Amino acid sequence: MRDKVLYNLVVFAVLLISASYLIGQLTAGQDLKIIKDLGLASISIFGLLIAIFIGIGLVWKEVEKRSIYSLLSKPMRRGELVLGKYAGLVLTLAINVAVMTLALYAVLAYMAWAASPSTAASPVSATDPAMLKAILLIMIELMLVTAIALFFSTFSSPFLSAMLTAGLWVIGHFNGDLRNFGAVVQSPVAAWVGRALSYVLPNFSAFDVKAQVVHGQDVSPGYIGLMTLYGLVYLTFLLVAAATIFSRRDFK
Repeated sequence: MRDKVLYNLVVFAVLLISASYLIGQLTAGQDLKIIKDLGLASISIFGLLIAIFIGIGLVWKEVEKRSIYSLLSKPMRRGELVLGKYAGLVLTLAINVAVMTLALYAVLAYMAWAASPSTAASPVSATDPAMLKAILLIMIELMLVTAIALFFSTFSSPFLSAMLTAGLWVIGHFNGDLRNFGAVVQSPVAAWVGRALSYVLPNFSAFDVKAQVVHGQDVSPGYIGLMTLYGLVYLTFLLVAAATIFSRRDFK
């Protein structure tokens, strides 16, 4: 509630989703796809900003303000504090993603009501419920980003935590290129390192199904379930590691 940046990001995301309607009017017969694409991208980007810039301060603020001492004097384990902070931010993210999703569907519902020629001719419904598949995977991705930010914040400064989290997010979207690194380099060692990193680092590109949803391509429930399981398992390891590191920190 005290982080005003939270409200600014949500308001800006809602405005951008609404503005996508105006941008869509400038295109020839692609207005519906433009609105969906920009709307889903807005949810992803602004959710990412919230996850990083709020996540890196969850633990650091308590340590910096010395409020960590009063918290740890209660009958509470340090790991419980880390998990509680994480759960609180995930709930906040879920609420904000829900608000942005409602804004996007409101714009799309207006498009359906206005019944523009391009919308009427589109084989995909303006308020296509399949977009919820993309939004679900966006939420799982944001939960994973939050776990990464929280992990780094348990032993690093906010600036470095933000850089490391953003760096992992960018690298994770090129995970497939790392796996195929051997096709562009001559060194077997470099190819092996690239392939090894592709399995260790989070594969954020696998969560991105926005293009498939926007163009009406089917995204199977099996794939959604597999990626959800992958994200939950990965963030579980990160939370265990964060709780372990935080439990061993010396605040004297």
